[in-house]
Amino acid sequence: MPHNRPSLDDYFMEIARVVASRSTCLRQNVGAVIVRDKRILSTGYNGAPMGLPHCLDIGCLREQLKVPSGERHELCRAVHAEQNAIIQAAYHGVSIKDATLYTTHQPCIMCAKMIINAGIKKVVYGREYADSRGLEFLKEAGIVIVYHPLQED
Repeated sequence: MPHNRPSLDDYFMEIARVVASRSTCLRQNVGAVIVRDKRILSTGYNGAPMGLPHCLDIGCLREQLKVPSGERHELCRAVHAEQNAIIQAAYHGVSIKDATLYTTHQPCIMCAKMIINAGIKKVVYGREYADSRGLEFLKEAGIVIVYHPLQED
């Protein structure tokens, strides 16, 4: 009896998609999973900092101002999924050096800088993003980048 066992990239990307379902962003639901040696070290989704109201509850300033995707990140109240995954690892004292980051969306330039400094060696992403500067930074830093399109529902 054949068994369609998912590849590791399919497996961790599907987990990232489930993590994204916790997002409180009104514009994009993004999830991230940090993995090393086939073990999940940390997860994150985009949402407001701990204890602050979420965009789901109070609205989105970028949406109100009609700011295009990939621009004016400083207006967003959310912490990005990749950032939250890195922060959660630090918060709980988990090293993510030489890990792989699976994310539902291509990292923005801000996340790319954090990924580089966190010592992550590989990024697997499922959807393209309006701003390609994040990928340019990751490539320049020698990080392995894999586009692994998410399976649509």
